[in-house]
Amino acid sequence: MISVCKVKPLDNYMLLLEFNNSETKIFDMKEYLNHGIFQELKDINIFNSVKISFDTIEWINGADLCPEVLYEKSENQNIRKKNRS
Repeated sequence: MISVCKVKPLDNYMLLLEFNNSETKIFDMKEYLNHGIFQELKDINIFNSVKISFDTIEWINGADLCPEVLYEKSENQNIRKKNRS
């Protein structure tokens, strides 16, 4: 079972995630920001409040995403670095 061990908010509504399998990935939240409770994350202070909660992440407004979605829809950090070169 995949779980999130560390999370760090980045610029441009991105999240740096470390999973229990030692992979580090980047998750882009922008596509979620126009839906339901995630709209509140447009406030950068709320977005930056992200923290680990059990095996996934959660914000102070109660928004969360399951670890499987975070894992499947994020990019390996080294792939993103290669794409910038």
